[in-house]
Amino acid sequence: MPRTIILASASPRRVELLRKIVRKFQVIPSRVRESAITARSPLAFAVKAALAKAADIAVRRKNAVVIGADTIVVLGKKIIGKPKSKKDAVRILKSLAGKTHLVITGLAVIDVKSGKKKTCYEITRVKMKKVKDKEILYYVKSGRPLDKAGGYGIQEIEDSFIDKIDGDYDNVVGLPVLALKKLLCSF
Repeated sequence: MPRTIILASASPRRVELLRKIVRKFQVIPSRVRESAITARSPLAFAVKAALAKAADIAVRRKNAVVIGADTIVVLGKKIIGKPKSKKDAVRILKSLAGKTHLVITGLAVIDVKSGKKKTCYEITRVKMKKVKDKEILYYVKSGRPLDKAGGYGIQEIEDSFIDKIDGDYDNVVGLPVLALKKLLCSF
């Protein structure tokens, strides 16, 4: 009996990206609270959160392969989460303007039947332009930054906010497809 592939995320961006490599899958958002996860570094946090999300779904399924992902934005050594409000989004975007930050996605795949678990990560460097306050305010007014790590969706602001991307573009959107494909192929 073929195993069901489950994406442990409600992100429409992840769903769209996963469709590039997996034809048929289910979407079951995990109930993991990222605020409860602790780790020694941002990279360790992203991988640990991805594994927690996949495990949350895996314990409730018998014959499935569960994919967990967690994308974070890191400025210096500090994780920049999702904005708590529009005011917070403005603060975050101003802090990123003119600087290079990292986008790290932790990936985890669990084969429930065999108990096999594998993790990996992808890191992309993003250099943001020195964006004017009025451009930031205009973007934040749209409400789009509120559900995104770092307060932005690359696909929404690339031309006006981004100077340079060094690495996997899909990673910045929220799911490094090539890294995930390699991980899935190892099962």
